[in-house]
Amino acid sequence: MFMRIDHIGIACRDLEEKIELFSRTFELTVVAREVNEEQGVKEAMLHIADGEGGGSYIQLLEPLSDDSPVGKFLARRGEGVHHVAFGVADVAEAMSTISEKGVRLLDERPRHGSMGSEIAFLHPKDVGGMLTELVQAPKP
Repeated sequence: MFMRIDHIGIACRDLEEKIELFSRTFELTVVAREVNEEQGVKEAMLHIADGEGGGSYIQLLEPLSDDSPVGKFLARRGEGVHHVAFGVADVAEAMSTISEKGVRLLDERPRHGSMGSEIAFLHPKDVGGMLTELVQAPKP
């Protein structure tokens, strides 16, 4: 079902500071920036590598407000890994298959994600405590 690790989402308080850190330390390049009002974040995607299933990225997330999901995460846990995202061929199909196995979905249907993707989240309590995202890359 999973084609690759699409990205690791990292919550941060200062997006520009973390872009500088990851660019300088790991020689990663920003390939996209976006403000996602629906999710309450300002984000940057930093390219790691391309593979057979598509690209892999670090996604830096700065909350737009303290009461957004990422804002609440930062208040509880501080900066760090927020979620892991897996690339899938068809996010709706993956949601159905995973739901049939008893895993709760945080999304009822796919929604807009970074760089034109379609995404959905799984309940962390049902997958070992890790917030998990399914990502379907945009069709070329």
